[in-house]
Amino acid sequence: MRTWQVRDVMTTDVIAVVEDAGYRRMVEAVAGRRVSGVPVVDLDRRVVGVVSETDLLHRVGPGARSRWPWSGRRRVPIEAATARDLMTAPAVTAYGDTTLVDAARRMDRERVRRLPVVDDLGRLVGIVTRGDLLRVHLRPDDEIRAEVVAEVLHRILAVRDVRVEVRDGVVTLDGPVRRRTTAAYAVRLAGQVSGVVRVVDRLHEVPDPLPPGGAAGVAAGGRTPDRTG
Repeated sequence: MRTWQVRDVMTTDVIAVVEDAGYRRMVEAVAGRRVSGVPVVDLDRRVVGVVSETDLLHRVGPGARSRWPWSGRRRVPIEAATARDLMTAPAVTAYGDTTLVDAARRMDRERVRRLPVVDDLGRLVGIVTRGDLLRVHLRPDDEIRAEVVAEVLHRILAVRDVRVEVRDGVVTLDGPVRRRTTAAYAVRLAGQVSGVVRVVDRLHEVPDPLPPGGAAGVAAGGRTPDRTG
């Protein structure tokens, strides 16, 4: 069963600024692309920080105050400010193989709205936003259904008699299973399929049929006779 990763939803056409970029260049990057922030990279495209709208707005107007008045951070005039002066560092980043769940948790924990995506050397390869993470829930219902049937029911649980219906990301499982534990696994695994909003459980247990001879056959010798042929 495939789990969606950051590389599935990230934007690869990402604009960045170098550490020596001036204030005007940073504003052009943010306002021109209508984004809330841009990564700051060194000459090898390694991400060293992020400049956000908030970072830039703290430098607007003659009465602008430092965002870090307690840190002793060096104040510079707007015309002399560079990305190195204004960026938030170190940047909170993600890898392409980070799961969407982990990326969302990282954004929430660090209180950021975007994550630069880097390779193993820390070089910029994309960017993912909160909106990008939501795109998984635009996955077509028939695509979700196909994965639930093929991966969860057939490949993992070897179940063939369960009916699957998907509407607006809500999966309904309906039909017989041999064990209640199988039903529990089916519901849990279906809920882990990318794009699933919730799972409606209409599964019911149908015990294995008794062997020839009924209960007496099971009791005889304390075991069920072998079925051969």
